[in-house]
Amino acid sequence: MSQVTLRAMTVADIPALSQLARAAFVDKFGHLYAQSDLDAFLDAVLSEHGIAADFADPGQIYCLAEVDGALAGFCKIGLKPCRADLARGTNTMELKQLYTAAGGTGRGIGAKLMDWAMDQFAARGADEVQLSVYAENFGAHRFYERYGFAKVADITFTVGSHVDPEFLFARRLP
Repeated sequence: MSQVTLRAMTVADIPALSQLARAAFVDKFGHLYAQSDLDAFLDAVLSEHGIAADFADPGQIYCLAEVDGALAGFCKIGLKPCRADLARGTNTMELKQLYTAAGGTGRGIGAKLMDWAMDQFAARGADEVQLSVYAENFGAHRFYERYGFAKVADITFTVGSHVDPEFLFARRLP
C-alpha cells in the first residue's frame, strides 16, 4: 500500500481541491438530488470560488492528503462550532469536511486526516468537537464512532431546495 502524506494547503491547490471535492460529493451523494439543486450546491460550496473564500477565512484550516504525490483527500476544520446552540463545551470546534477521492475509502486516508484533525483540536484547546453527517451514511457513522463521536441531535442539511436528514455527532475532549 502506498504511503499517505499530509500537508498544508496553499492557494495553488484550490483548483485540484475543488475538482476532488466536487467529484467525491457527486460520487457519494449526487444520486440524492435534482441536478439543479446539486449544481447550485457545487457552485456555491465546492467551486474554486467557494473553496477560496473558505481558505481565506482564518477560522477554517485545511489539510491535504496525498498518495504517491497525487491529491487523495482533504480535511477542513472550523474553530467555531456548526451548532453553537447545541454545544456542550466552552470551546467547541467543528470537523467541517473530511473527503477522500472516489475509491479512496478503506486506504487509511480518512484515518490519517482524522488523526490530524483531532491533534489540531487538542492543540487549540477544544473541549468538544461537532460534526454533521448524513443520516443514511452508515459507513461514516461507524468511522466517527471509532473516534469516540456519538449522535447528539437530529439536524438538517440543505442542498438547493432539498433538505437532508442529518445527525449532529459530537465528542467531548479532556
